[in-house]
Amino acid sequence: MRRVCEILDEAKNIVVYGISNKPARDSRSIAIFLKNVGYNVVGVNPIIKETEIEGITVYRSLKEVPFKIDILDVFRRSEAIPEIIPDVLEIKPKVMWLQLGIQNDDATKQAEEAGVEVIQNRCIMIDFRSCR
Repeated sequence: MRRVCEILDEAKNIVVYGISNKPARDSRSIAIFLKNVGYNVVGVNPIIKETEIEGITVYRSLKEVPFKIDILDVFRRSEAIPEIIPDVLEIKPKVMWLQLGIQNDDATKQAEEAGVEVIQNRCIMIDFRSCR
């Protein structure tokens, strides 16, 4: 847990991959939470039309994010994680964080081998609160 707290303390820029335009979705509420506690937060979702959700800029692709990513917070099904790995390998965020219930050891191994720290099956909001 100490390492998780260090990551959250050091991070400034967080990308919420899979941010939803639906108000009841965790990806949306957690993105807003992270923004409200002081992180620079943007979203990535290739299938929604919105370019902004409650003050959070939304990009269509991870490659469009115009800054270095400290934490890539992923809201995708475990079996969909291999689809984003090529972009993760190109962008190289410091940390790829798979939300609670999301785990794919085979896909994340490539990211780890490329120097990206990986956290799986953990909720960033719960961990943030636990670290405070």
